[in-house]
Amino acid sequence: MGVFVFLPLVLPLTAWPVARLAEQRLHPRTATRLLAVLAGVSAVCSTLCLGLLMIVGTAQLPGNPLPDGWSDPDVRAAVPFDEIAGRAAIPALLAVLVSCGGAAWRQLRARRRAAGALVGLPATSVAVLPDPIPYAYALPGAVPARRGGGDGRVVVSTGMLAGLSSAERRALFAHERAHLAGRHHRYLLAVHLAARANPFLLPLRTAVAYTAERWADEEAAARVGSRRAVARAIGRAALLSPRPLAATLPALAAAGPVPRRVAALMRPAPVVGAWPPVFTAVGLAAWGAAFGVAVSALSSANSAVTLFLVLHATAAPV
Repeated sequence: MGVFVFLPLVLPLTAWPVARLAEQRLHPRTATRLLAVLAGVSAVCSTLCLGLLMIVGTAQLPGNPLPDGWSDPDVRAAVPFDEIAGRAAIPALLAVLVSCGGAAWRQLRARRRAAGALVGLPATSVAVLPDPIPYAYALPGAVPARRGGGDGRVVVSTGMLAGLSSAERRALFAHERAHLAGRHHRYLLAVHLAARANPFLLPLRTAVAYTAERWADEEAAARVGSRRAVARAIGRAALLSPRPLAATLPALAAAGPVPRRVAALMRPAPVVGAWPPVFTAVGLAAWGAAFGVAVSALSSANSAVTLFLVLHATAAPV
């Protein structure tokens, strides 16, 4: 395996430039999808390599349940600094599993709590809760929303509706329906877990939290026909809303610097593009991040195959 087993642990650093540039230079839809894929693949590769290192480290522990051949010197020689790296990988991988499991459980509990608050209400695409606390969010998977709106419900409190004008209400509903139609909760959950698996992916989580909101902002502006109305709704909702229910439940004022979102809506709509041109700052950053992810995937695959072959050779009868 050599040093290749360590590369996926640090190669997410190559995505830092594109995390910043994508939210500024790319269409929000393109940026969200690009960054979510980069984060997801990088997290899987780094976790796989931690698992490979843990196998080598666990084989060194007395009384381990692994076959005796797994502690063969040839196996340990496949990893540089095997005594340090192998044993350090054990608590690191456990921390990743506990962190990701805890985050997934908290997200599931938040969704269940939000769905439980809707019990007894009519199964409509919009659920209005009699609550003076102002909030609104998109709850996926509750009931089929109206045509073109994705699966889920828009949940809004009477406190939020009372603080918005009729035009701002239309913008709010259009924004939340855009979240459901685009299934933004999946992108948010993916980068949330990826950042738990590898802290080097935190900038991508922050960027996707912003670009997902910008994506919904643009969809809402196109639907209501007024970018200024959506900007006003964002600003008003941000002043009214408390802390969001969960990081993966999209909301009008939940994520992203609100002044930047408002300023973006004061400019012309961004041009939709599948991939940035190569000879631009964002294009070079995107290709650099893609190269880093490709190297991570190849390195983790090479390390997995190499360790499998070494273990198979040591286990074979002489």
